[in-house]
Amino acid sequence: MKILPIDKIREADAYTIENEPIADIDLMERAAMELFEWMVAKTDPEKEIRIFCGMGNNGGDGFALARMLAYAGFKTEVILVRHSEKMSPSCLSNYEKILKITSFTVTEIKKGDTMPDLSDEAIVVDAIFGSGLTKPVTGFAAQVIDHINDSKSLVISVDVPSGLFCDETNTVNKGSIIKADYTLTFQFPKVGFLFPENDQYVGEWEVLPIGLHPDFIEKIKVKSHFLISADLRQIIKHRTKFSHKGTFGHGLLIAGSYGKMGAAVLSASAGLKAGAGLITVHIPKKGYTIIQTAVPAAMVSIDTSKKVFSDLPYLANYNAIAVGPGIGLHEKTQSALKLLIQDAGMPLIIDADAINILAENKTWISFIPKNSIFTPHPKEFERLVGKTADDFERNEKQREFSVKFQSYVILKGAHTAITCPDGTCYFNSTGNPGMATGGSGDVLTGILLGLEAQGYTSLETCLLGVYIHGLAGDIAAEKWGYEALTAGNITHNLGKAFQKIQH
Repeated sequence: MKILPIDKIREADAYTIENEPIADIDLMERAAMELFEWMVAKTDPEKEIRIFCGMGNNGGDGFALARMLAYAGFKTEVILVRHSEKMSPSCLSNYEKILKITSFTVTEIKKGDTMPDLSDEAIVVDAIFGSGLTKPVTGFAAQVIDHINDSKSLVISVDVPSGLFCDETNTVNKGSIIKADYTLTFQFPKVGFLFPENDQYVGEWEVLPIGLHPDFIEKIKVKSHFLISADLRQIIKHRTKFSHKGTFGHGLLIAGSYGKMGAAVLSASAGLKAGAGLITVHIPKKGYTIIQTAVPAAMVSIDTSKKVFSDLPYLANYNAIAVGPGIGLHEKTQSALKLLIQDAGMPLIIDADAINILAENKTWISFIPKNSIFTPHPKEFERLVGKTADDFERNEKQREFSVKFQSYVILKGAHTAITCPDGTCYFNSTGNPGMATGGSGDVLTGILLGLEAQGYTSLETCLLGVYIHGLAGDIAAEKWGYEALTAGNITHNLGKAFQKIQH
């Protein structure tokens, strides 16, 4: 799914109006109907609904929604927030329509007026400002937003929380911003929804389709995408009747050190579950019994060192190589990693301590094979590129890193971000807070290795691996909840995750 910046969404609206064709007021009606249907499905009809409407098209959406809810018998009141002198034409049209409903209450508030009471049980719909906001909200409108935020009412924002900048950071936004429990956004996710800094404002969000013209959506070139299952179905390779283990490749996993063999176990198990024909784990001597017992389906390559990764096996036997989980930072390990970079001759999957070693030896990064995959968590990424002021800057630095080193970077977290050598970024839609547990990243590395060993491209490996990893975590959370979910639960549900995408 494409993520359009706000200016391109405006163009999509205009293109739809001209080429469907459809009048602006009718497109607004279509959007309001999507809101109405969501509200009917999710809202107790006995709840009092108070819709705060501004003077622009976002307010027009609110007026149209209010009319539909009133006709459906919901207890609905509109509060017109008169923050300017003029209404947009479509907003005015819908405002005039609700004034004709005799049983309907419309309250107008302006600068200096007392704010309306909001009960704890009320549902507040925020339709004050839309996505076209260009400056922080201050003054009277800010007082209204602060009043809503100070209440204990459940808050639903139309398209975006009023006051929120979608395409730039809000860490320096000194205006007031609605703190929504739910945000019902139109047609496309907004990139600002995908960053931690805005979670307190956006809450749970959902995309409502409003029928913007498919020709425009297909043709528009964007730098950001939101991964959904439809994007992955066309990527998955289908197995033929006469396939055998050699068909699905041989992956080499360099992982583990004394006291950190669990990382190797988790990663190797996931690599096999992701479909690799063969997985060989290169480990220190002390880890031999652990791997042979815990992952009997994996083969073992034994390092000359008892406790750390210090030398390389013969690399020509492998179709994909992953390095990093649990390897530690020993001097011998650093030397062995440098040798791997020089001798690999294929894209590498680089995780955990391998990233931390590179952060201390940044000149080595230029020699890493093109199309390699880095899988840092935020702190590891910070060690690679330095501190950033906000999530938008961090995302920009992630894109720059991928372009400079012609690599893929999987920045792990909620809505894991995958950046590509052309500067494109894909945000993931799967995953949950229960996956914030030790070993989850090791499982992802194993999945990536298993996929790349099968012949998936680096891009396909990243997209499918991240999505499957999160989906397996979501399936696990349904049974175990967030608190009890472990990395092993993710691996155990990989099969169900693959099946869910394919059906």
